[in-house]
Amino acid sequence: MSNEFEKKLPVGFEKKGDGQSVKYNVSDKKDGAPTVNFRPGGRRGPGAMGAAVEKPMNAKGTLKRLLKYFGKAKMLLYPLMIAVVLVTLAALFTPSLQGDAIDYIKDGKWSALYTCVIVLGVVYGLNVLFSLAQSLLAARLSQSIVKLMRHDLFKKIDNLSIKYLDTHSNGDIMSRMTNDVENVSNTVSQSLGSLISGVLTVIGTVVIMFCYCWQLTLITMLTVILTIIVTGQMSKIMRKVYRKRSQMLGRLNGHSEEMITGYKSIVAYNKQGDVIDEFNRTSDELTKVSIKAEILGGSMGPIMNCISNISFVIVSAFGGYFAYKNMISIGAISAFIIYAKQFSRPINEIAMLYGSLQTAVAGAERVFALMDQPNEDNSGDILMEDVKGEVSFRNVNFSYVPEKQVLYDFTLDVKPGQKIALVGATGSGKTTVVNLLMRFYPVDSGEILVDGVNIRDIKRDELRKNIAIVLQDTVLFSDTIENNIKYANPDASDEKMIYAADMSNSDYFIERLPQKYKTYLKQAGAGLSQGQRQLLAIARAILADPKILILDEATSSVDTRTEKRIQDAMVNLMKNRTSLIIAHRLSTIRDADVIVVLDKGRIVEKGNHDELLERKGKYYDLYMTQFAGNQI
Repeated sequence: MSNEFEKKLPVGFEKKGDGQSVKYNVSDKKDGAPTVNFRPGGRRGPGAMGAAVEKPMNAKGTLKRLLKYFGKAKMLLYPLMIAVVLVTLAALFTPSLQGDAIDYIKDGKWSALYTCVIVLGVVYGLNVLFSLAQSLLAARLSQSIVKLMRHDLFKKIDNLSIKYLDTHSNGDIMSRMTNDVENVSNTVSQSLGSLISGVLTVIGTVVIMFCYCWQLTLITMLTVILTIIVTGQMSKIMRKVYRKRSQMLGRLNGHSEEMITGYKSIVAYNKQGDVIDEFNRTSDELTKVSIKAEILGGSMGPIMNCISNISFVIVSAFGGYFAYKNMISIGAISAFIIYAKQFSRPINEIAMLYGSLQTAVAGAERVFALMDQPNEDNSGDILMEDVKGEVSFRNVNFSYVPEKQVLYDFTLDVKPGQKIALVGATGSGKTTVVNLLMRFYPVDSGEILVDGVNIRDIKRDELRKNIAIVLQDTVLFSDTIENNIKYANPDASDEKMIYAADMSNSDYFIERLPQKYKTYLKQAGAGLSQGQRQLLAIARAILADPKILILDEATSSVDTRTEKRIQDAMVNLMKNRTSLIIAHRLSTIRDADVIVVLDKGRIVEKGNHDELLERKGKYYDLYMTQFAGNQI
C-alpha cells in the first residue's frame, strides 16, 4: 500500500529515507510559508550492540560546552572521581593479594596468610562501598546535569521565534527535550564512571604486570590484541546486520502506523488484502534479519570466552615454565591470569561504550543547536497605556522565504472599533497579515502602526497584551475550565469569569457539567465538542478585554447551529473593539464594515458586502461559488 501511496504523492512532496526515517518535504504551503519537515518515529537510544550510531558534527566543541554543565555540578563530580579512583585501586590490588595468599599457603606462612585474608576482606568490603557510592553519585550527577540542560532548553523554547517553531516539527523539538537529553543522562550515569575506571584499570594493570614479569606481560598482550581484532571485526559485521534490522523494524512500524491511521480509506477501497500481503513480506524480511542478528549477537560471548580461555592456557603454560625456571612464583601466575582478564575487559567495555558516547555527544549537539537559535525579537520600549485600536498597514511587503513573496504593497487603514474582514482563496495572505500584526514575523519593508506608533517600537509584551486572537484550531490546556478561561487574565475575579462565559454563550454547557467551572479537561478538552472548545476560547478572549481582536476562521470547523451560537458570542466580543476577521464562510462577515479581498498577496477589492456584490468582481465570484453553486 505504501508503494502506491508514494507513487501518488502530489507535486511538491518527496519521500526520503530508508524505512526507519521518513521525511516528506512540503514545498507548496499555505501563504507561502516555509518548508516543514515531518519525521515520524522515535529516536533509538544508545547502548545497543551494532545499532546505528549517530555521530556528532563538531564533537570537540560540543564536549567543551557539555563540560560547562559538569563544572556547574562540581560538588558531585569531584566525589564521583574519587570514588571511581578508589574502586579502581581496590580492583587492582585484590589480584596481587590473592597471589600473595597462594604463595603463603605454598610456603606454610599461616600467620601472614591470616593477615593477608583479613586485608583482602577489608579491600573487598571497601570496594563494595565505593562501588555503591560511585553508582549513587553518578545517578545524582546525571540527573543534576539533565535538570540544568532541560531548564536551559525549556527556557530557550519559551523564547524561540515563531518562524523556528513553524519550520521545525514539534516531534523533532520534543525529541531534543526528551530523547537527546536522556541520552546524555544515560551516558553520564552508566558510561562515565566505566570509561574513567577502564582507562585507569588498563594503565594500572599494565604497570603491575610489567612489575611481575615483563616477558609474560608481552605474551599476554598478544591475546589482548587478538581480542581487540576479533571484537572490531565482529562489531563491523554486527553493525551492518543490526542497522538493517533497525531499518526493517522502522519500515514495519511505519507501515503499521500508516495502516492504522488510514484504516477507513483502506477498508473503503477494499485494500485489506494488499496491506496484509505487504505487512507479511516486510515481517518475513525482518524475521530473517532478526534471526541473523540474534545468532551474531549470541556468538559474541562464546567467541570472547574462547579467546579468554586461550589466554588462560597460554599464560598458564608460559607461567608454569617461568615458575619452573624460578622467574615467577605460583601466586604471581594466579594473579597474572586475573590481571590478563582484567586488562582485556575494560578495553572491550570502552569499545562498547564508544557508540553510546558518540550518540550522547550527538544528542548534546542537537540540544545546543536549538539553544543557539536566536530568540524572538523583543525590541521596542514604548508602553501603550491607553490604546484606541487604530491599525495601519503601510506599503507592507513580506515573504517567508526569499524569492517567494507573500504580500505585495499591502496598505490598509483600520479605524478604532471598525470590523474588518479579510477574505480570499487559500494562500492569498490572510493569515500572514495577522502574523505580522502580532509581530510573529518582521516585515520585509513598509510599516505597521498601532495608534500611530510603529509596532517595532512598541514593547512586544505590551503589544500582545492589547490584542486577543481566537484561532480555528482552539488551544485548551489540561486544566480546569476556570483556569482555561482565566489563562488570559489569571487575576480576574470569578464574577468576571462567569460574565465572560455568559457573554460567550458557553455558560449553558458549563453549568450542565457535574463540577461546572471546576471540571478538569483531560487531553486539552477531548471530551468537548469543537464548538464548545471554540466558545471557551471566545470566553478567554472576552476576559482578556483587548482593544484589538483577531478572529482567524473561528467557525470553519463547526455545524450551522453551533456557528450561529458562536456568531452571537462573537458579536458580544467585538463590541467597542477593533476587529480583524479571517473567514472562508462569507455568511459570517456580511455585516463587516469593510471587506478586504486578497488575491495572491494583493488587495484587489475593498468595500462592504452590498458594494462588492454590485461590482461583480472577485468577491462576487467567491460569494456565488458558495451560495449559488456556480463554478468559476
